[in-house]
Amino acid sequence: MMSDKWTAGRGPAEETWRVFRIMSEFVDGFDTMSRIPPAVSIFGSARLKPDDLDYARAERLAGELVARGFAVITGGGPGIMEAANKGACQAGGVSVGLNIFLPEEQIANRYQTVSLDFRYFFCRKVMFVKYAVAFVCFPGGFGTLDEFFESMTLIQTGKTQRFPVILIESSFWTPLIEWMRREQISRGFIDAKDLELCTITDDVEWAAARIADDWKAQQAARVEQPSLTAEGTVAGVHPRTSRPGRPFEDLSR
Repeated sequence: MMSDKWTAGRGPAEETWRVFRIMSEFVDGFDTMSRIPPAVSIFGSARLKPDDLDYARAERLAGELVARGFAVITGGGPGIMEAANKGACQAGGVSVGLNIFLPEEQIANRYQTVSLDFRYFFCRKVMFVKYAVAFVCFPGGFGTLDEFFESMTLIQTGKTQRFPVILIESSFWTPLIEWMRREQISRGFIDAKDLELCTITDDVEWAAARIADDWKAQQAARVEQPSLTAEGTVAGVHPRTSRPGRPFEDLSR
């Protein structure tokens, strides 16, 4: 039986209404985000200060992206998020902040020209992926790593078309990639080609140019889109399952 810790004060009606709150976040997000230009999602630590080198890099990168016609999407908070929103805003571009309700640390920065507020991380994460043509990750904590690994997983499994995943600051990211090569590739958990899905650089101008070149190539080679789910990932086929006591069942038809 589930502990009273989790069930106290939560009747069936409350759980049902939670679904409508989730739906409202998706509806509001889809309605707002569908109107922005092609965008780049930028991630990084909320704890970096304006005098940090990566703060300046993120601000400069956002300006470079705006100059190339892109909107910039961040989590809306301080640190790298503030720097990217600031760079986009001051360059006269679309500066999107996907703000999240948190017990601490999240304070919406003032450089957002488009703002959305979320209670649920998973609703917010859909917006980062669905409306971005590239991801850029600066050094950060669990949230930054979460977004990095989610993008790698979506591309690796074919749930989204390949898009640039660029990691800024080689001294931070190289040890992680080396660990993946040493521990994951060597044990067969991932393939060597999987590490080609991301690129490490210290040059933000190069990163902006790489994103622009990739987007132009995608547009030039655009073919009929595969069937997509609501969050913008590839629908795929039904899993094939084998259940206890039943023969192997192909559900892909």
